[in-house]
Amino acid sequence: MSQGVPKRRRRFFPRQGYVMLLVGILIGFLLFSAISILFPKGGLGGTGEGGLPSSIQLDFLYTSEKQSWIEEVTPDFEQWFFEQFNITITVRLIVTGSHDSVNTILWESEQPTAWSPASNIWIPYLNSKWKGLGHTEDIATASTPLVLSPIVIAGWDSFFQEHNITGFTDLNQMAADGISYKYGHPDPLLSNGGVTAVVLEFSEALGKQPDQIEVEDFNNSTALDFVKDIESNAVYYGKSTGFFGRWAAENGPSAISCFTVYESVVIDNSLKAQNKWGDSLIAVYPESGTILSDHPYVILDAPWVDHWERFAAAHFLFYLLQEEPQNTAQAYGFRPANPSVPINRDIFNELNGVEYEVDVPIFKPLSGEATETLFTVWPAVRNPGV
Repeated sequence: MSQGVPKRRRRFFPRQGYVMLLVGILIGFLLFSAISILFPKGGLGGTGEGGLPSSIQLDFLYTSEKQSWIEEVTPDFEQWFFEQFNITITVRLIVTGSHDSVNTILWESEQPTAWSPASNIWIPYLNSKWKGLGHTEDIATASTPLVLSPIVIAGWDSFFQEHNITGFTDLNQMAADGISYKYGHPDPLLSNGGVTAVVLEFSEALGKQPDQIEVEDFNNSTALDFVKDIESNAVYYGKSTGFFGRWAAENGPSAISCFTVYESVVIDNSLKAQNKWGDSLIAVYPESGTILSDHPYVILDAPWVDHWERFAAAHFLFYLLQEEPQNTAQAYGFRPANPSVPINRDIFNELNGVEYEVDVPIFKPLSGEATETLFTVWPAVRNPGV
């Protein structure tokens, strides 16, 4: 049995961090103005007026969870950027999974300027693998959350009420007591949602916050048994978090009891389930703490990124954090990362199976080395029959 994770609360997006972002963008505007004044037409090798480029291509590598949102707001950004600087910008959107995006950067099969995995757990992992290739400096040195979706244990309201589930320790205890249930989450080798699910299971098993988990902790036999007991009840893994919500809503409580996914999956499916089965899908925020799928935006410190691409990427970030794009994101079930944008109570409420305020600790990511070890341990703890 877990000893419990020491609680630590923090803001999703510190206001100080947002202020620093605005300061950074202001500096960018000032630098842009200075360059326009100091370099006459043809300076800096530019092809546009005042020696500035007439066009910029911004390659943005990001994950499918936020694809609909990004595709909706990107054309508006391209128009806004042209109106601000009289420079045509084309944002080339490259969509993949979080793990695949790391490999894409390492193999340089794409050379993006900006990168946004589904969670900040991938940043130390990328840096670790990047240095493993012989580089001396991190490639991802600063990040800013774009939108937020906490990892939750989703399931049927009746199931949670009957068994008083508050976290993974309760699921472990049910397994130890011989109480059968049907569980699921995506495969961590295929999905960010799967990685975060298994990290949280190990976190409760070890009584440690994820950033305190060390490589040797994955040899802890008690922790391994804890996770194995939960996973023994798994009926499906797969690659998509969204699948679990749709599957549950379509097939009912007999198909699956609970599953670890993004909060947004509950919002998408809670009322559908209630209307079909008379029992709603709800989110349980693990009492000991959770991980945010915070979709960090990273401007890569890579040799292929030039100063104009960096300039454009900074303004794309600035735009995505404005009120209108952030409100658009809420319609897709994401919480705003910009703290000045109010959370929409029409979306984040108990009727949609979620809480308006997330009142549990938010964890920092585990190290890149620990993440790599998690991948190697996973075959030993998963349900071999699934």
